[in-house]
Amino acid sequence: MRFKTIRSAAFVVALAALGSAPAAAQSGPGWVTLLDSTTMGDWDRFGEANWRLEDGAVVADKLASKGAAHLVSKASYKDFVIHVEFWSSDDANSGVFLRCSDVKNIGDRTCYEANIFDKRTDPTYGTGAIVNFAEVNPMPKAGGKWNTFEITAQGRHITVLLNGQKTSELHNNLFPEGPITLQYGAGVVKFRKVAIKPL
Repeated sequence: MRFKTIRSAAFVVALAALGSAPAAAQSGPGWVTLLDSTTMGDWDRFGEANWRLEDGAVVADKLASKGAAHLVSKASYKDFVIHVEFWSSDDANSGVFLRCSDVKNIGDRTCYEANIFDKRTDPTYGTGAIVNFAEVNPMPKAGGKWNTFEITAQGRHITVLLNGQKTSELHNNLFPEGPITLQYGAGVVKFRKVAIKPL
């Protein structure tokens, strides 16, 4: 009897752990897949990069415009969780931009930017930071491997997790709502899954 009780308790603990897994595998009710390993999805484009679907990921490695290029979501988002699986070269400059207030002028002054930039001159706003708003210390390195961002924006509260570890957190309502974008600025960047769940 005691063994059954212990087994039952372990099962309940296991179920609870599954329920608290980050973003619950990014599928199911409420989740919208914006791109995955088989489709680029439907995005507006800002700037010129050679975005393409290649080897199970959306890839960019060349910039034709003077400034950075972006894939811009068709929809506008206010409160949400977004899951992003990405690979970046050591010299990549990229990021996930949130709640952009002006899609004709996308940047870290018109959106919140969860940065992907291992070689940023000022590493306090490098990979894992929210540029200009929330520093990261120490800065993690994303280059040369697959990584996951899980970013939650709910009201004034924005949290960035890189590979399951919180890297930055912000309480700010400068940009309350807007599209999300995937940036290409330099190096090689690959995105193999982007899924979002409005809250």
